[in-house]
Amino acid sequence: MVHLIDGTYELFRHFYGLRSFNKGNDKQFGAVVGVLYGVLERIEKGATHLGVATDHVIESFRNKLWSEYKTGQGIEPVLFAQFHPLEEALTLMGVVVWPMNELEADDALASAAHLAAANPQVEKVCIWTPDKDLAQCVREDRVVQVDSRAKAIRDADAVFNKFGVTPVLIPDYLALVGDSADGYPGISGVGKRSATRLLNRYGPIENFPSEVLGQQREKALLFKRLATLRMDEPLFTDVNELQWRGPTSAFAEFAIKIGEPALGERTNKVAAKVIQHQ
Repeated sequence: MVHLIDGTYELFRHFYGLRSFNKGNDKQFGAVVGVLYGVLERIEKGATHLGVATDHVIESFRNKLWSEYKTGQGIEPVLFAQFHPLEEALTLMGVVVWPMNELEADDALASAAHLAAANPQVEKVCIWTPDKDLAQCVREDRVVQVDSRAKAIRDADAVFNKFGVTPVLIPDYLALVGDSADGYPGISGVGKRSATRLLNRYGPIENFPSEVLGQQREKALLFKRLATLRMDEPLFTDVNELQWRGPTSAFAEFAIKIGEPALGERTNKVAAKVIQHQ
């Protein structure tokens, strides 16, 4: 089984989770520590092959296609300052990290899922994120989306039950209804119900009769391009590259540096057990 984790989402989740009770007294590496413990917990529960995708920079090629696409504007400096330390920390922890520049973390997750699923030795691929974009990567019950916030595991049937369309039509669905998190509005006059009705009748937007969207057709196709995740990034050649074999010798020192020595000690204990069973 391969576990693919949305590091950017987890960083945001832990940062604002801490905010709920720290009264704005943010620790310099508080969110980083939270993500590291979360990844370690996955390993403790049996994850052997895993990778974490991050947004090394906030903007991607999509910003050139649509000027209103999401940017890093508005991200709190204390949160933004933890992006690169997270990548360093995960690498020292011995976890494969994909810091994305021209592409987004979601593209890395999609590409990694595609590569892992192509290996017949991989039993299942779990994509850990609630982001609706990633629903397009779900394939039957072999590639699933895990939403820990909702405590839900979504296979293809669950995606259809949630959105009303099959996973392959998720980009078309998002193009029509919009995605406020990513900064594109969708097509005026098309709501969720009408979008599912159109897609289930005609299939992808390219198959719509010209009169259905009229002058908004080109905009819909642009939004679909924004919503479609790249699955062709060559992140690895062998799925065993994702196998966790323990932290580097520098991780314990790093854990002390960020004020969490117990993290280094716990990681080394887990590594000793893992190595014993390899």
